[in-house]
Amino acid sequence: MVTLHTTQGDIVLQLYPDQAPNTVNNFLRYCREGFYQNTVFHRVIQGFMIQGGGLTADMQQKKGLYPSIVNEANNRLANQRGTIAMARTSDPHSATAQFFINTVDNDFLNFRSETATGWGYCVFGEVMEGLTVIDQISQIKTAHHSGHQDVPVEPILITGVSLLKSN
Repeated sequence: MVTLHTTQGDIVLQLYPDQAPNTVNNFLRYCREGFYQNTVFHRVIQGFMIQGGGLTADMQQKKGLYPSIVNEANNRLANQRGTIAMARTSDPHSATAQFFINTVDNDFLNFRSETATGWGYCVFGEVMEGLTVIDQISQIKTAHHSGHQDVPVEPILITGVSLLKSN
């Protein structure tokens, strides 16, 4: 389990290493390295998701520490409310550090086929505590900032990460 400490409150995540081993290992490496500390939720779209893990409060992109990972979205885990998934570019196998948390069921992000348009987004865990924090973040006013859309007007920082053992 992982706790993301944010300026809006804590979000406790249960990770699924059996279903997404490489993705979980990648996420945990970034957590252990302190990469996520002082990054922001830089993309917030009400009725969709909140995205973070790669930009600083002044909207500077952090360089990933590790190569991109192979997409494991064919693990049968669905992009449902409260799940955490890897963000990526249009290349299905381009995920590095950024992630998003689904604030609603987003079935259109699920794996359909091993094609460029069918891969979907890899779910690798879910929120166990802090859904109210997710909901609060999703309601925050956003605007354009430094060439980015849907950026919270007031930065929402990830101030730290705690790794916990699950039962």
